[in-house]
Formats: sequence, C-alpha cells, structure tokens
Amino acid sequence: MRFPSPVQPDDAGWHADGSFVGPDDTFWANVRSRGRALLMLLLFTDVGIDDAPTRIRVGSHLAIPRLLEPAGEEGLSLLELARRLPDFDALPLTHATGRAGDAYLCHPFLVHAADRHRGSTPRIIAQPPLAPGDGELHLERPDGDYSPVERAVRIGLGLPDESATAGAVGER
Repeated sequence: MRFPSPVQPDDAGWHADGSFVGPDDTFWANVRSRGRALLMLLLFTDVGIDDAPTRIRVGSHLAIPRLLEPAGEEGLSLLELARRLPDFDALPLTHATGRAGDAYLCHPFLVHAADRHRGSTPRIIAQPPLAPGDGELHLERPDGDYSPVERAVRIGLGLPDESATAGAVGER
C-alpha cells in the first residue's frame, strides 16, 4: 500500500526479487529461480502514472541469468545481486499501470523498482510469488520443451533456443 507523499520511498532502488530463503535468513535467487516461476503484480486499486506504479526495465530479465549462473545452486543474496546489477538506464522504462483487478505476470528476473506516489488516493498492489510446479526452472530438457520463462533464461545465458524446433508455444 502506498500513500501520496512528496518523499521518494526508501525501497525505490532497482532490483530483481529473490525466490528462496538463503543461509542468512534473507531472500536469495539462483539461475533456476528456485521457488518462483513468475513475478506477479496484482492491482487492487486503479494505478495511474502518478500513483506509484512499479517501474520496469524492459528486457532486463535477460541480463540476470548471467549474473546468477556463476553462483550455481547456492545463488546470490538479493543484496549481492543488487550490487552486481549493470546500469539499465539504456533499457526502455515502462510502468505497471492499470485498473483494479489487472494482473501483470512477469519473468521472475525482471528488474523493477518502486516509485514515489504523486497522486491523490492510496494505491494498493500485491506482489505474491508463484512457485514452479516442481520447485525450479529446468534449463536442460531432453525434449527441448521449455516454458517461456525457461526459454528466456536460456537466451540470457546464450544457450541455443532448442524449443523453437520442439513446436510453437501455442502448439503445446
């Protein structure tokens, strides 16, 4: 919940969300996005451009796999991941605006940030995780039948897009 304010919130830094609790009891992420299949942004009130919409860097999800892969299954804490984020200013900026009841289903590695509420009425959104059916993404499938999220991670890692030969997304 955000209320109108002349002050920038203290959580307005660019970040990708974590997906599991790490050894230090904070959120961590790994390249398989253990525990999170999608980042969901659920709008419970109308959200216009002045109502503190979530800011999103379009295409940023393709850079995060390269940061996470060297950390293996252990992954990185969100603090460490945030320290390693490249400068995304060159990427297009968009905002999660919409009407009450709208839902954004985003790649779990999408880089996003809060913003100051310049509007006049409270804004309410939720950001619950959606867990993968079996706990994590699979980046090596013998049949090449990757989900769209898995395909994006593979593209971010520079791996071949084998699912292009396994059939179009609409054919599954």
